[in-house]
Amino acid sequence: MSLARAVELAHGTHQRAHPKPTVGAVLVRDGATVAEGVTEAGGRHAEVVALAAAGDRARGATMYVTLEPCAHHGSTPPCADAIVAAGVARVVVGVTDPNPEAAGGVAVLRDAGVGVEVVDDWASRVLHEAWRTWVVRGRPFVVYKAAMTVDARLEVPGRRWVSGPESRRLVHELRAQVDAVAVGGGTARADRPRLDARDVDTPRGQPRRLAFSRGPLPDGLELELRMGELGDELHALAEEGVQSLLLEGGPTLAASFLDADLVDRVVVFVAPVLAGDGAPLIAPLGSAHALSHLTARPVGEDVLLEAYVHEP
Repeated sequence: MSLARAVELAHGTHQRAHPKPTVGAVLVRDGATVAEGVTEAGGRHAEVVALAAAGDRARGATMYVTLEPCAHHGSTPPCADAIVAAGVARVVVGVTDPNPEAAGGVAVLRDAGVGVEVVDDWASRVLHEAWRTWVVRGRPFVVYKAAMTVDARLEVPGRRWVSGPESRRLVHELRAQVDAVAVGGGTARADRPRLDARDVDTPRGQPRRLAFSRGPLPDGLELELRMGELGDELHALAEEGVQSLLLEGGPTLAASFLDADLVDRVVVFVAPVLAGDGAPLIAPLGSAHALSHLTARPVGEDVLLEAYVHEP
């Protein structure tokens, strides 16, 4: 439960350390929590925050941390060295750090005689999914989002919205959590979407708003036009610091991203209605895509389905 608490702590700060990973840490001694920490915005890492709060109580304790403690001198000294100096007896790591510049903390700890367990925790993977994808794949973590009817249509005749108000609010919360939101050229021209996060907290500010299209956009539409190959554009966005992308395009753009193997997670709101006709969820694909970690939960009168194409 202590590792789950570390994940909870980091989630509660709305990625405040972005663009660095927001890590959670918990120190436990004699069965009781003695200190907690979360990476500060532009400041100390979670491990150091927890160690400072614990003081002498850190000696002989177990630290639970969502991401492998760093072993390099960056904006702060190595967390692994601080853990060793504090006398921590054991460290439970949620997931390893794929960044070659920061990794190696597990080895440093073990060489110093600290007991280390790397549990490859799914919740820790999800917490750091954008960071890990950005580092490993050199592109943003891509979430494809859609709202559909029970018969998999993206529109309902005579209705402006497919999904209910609770689902639409959750979409705005998703927008507030990512670095960029995008649609295809067809959606941009037909719907003239704003793609901003409205009526929700935006501690990281508004996301960048993009349109992937070969052709021009209508005048007055304030979207960044990306005209290159999808893979090239995603790598370019990653170099610009975009770690996460919410894709809200129509069936053609969704199929293009899926066929290029550029979607990591699928988020679909299913509304309790049969449309009978209209655009499908996704245009025909070149091959099947297996999904994993499927979950379903009610959101108002809708059902939210989430699944992964690539495990983070």
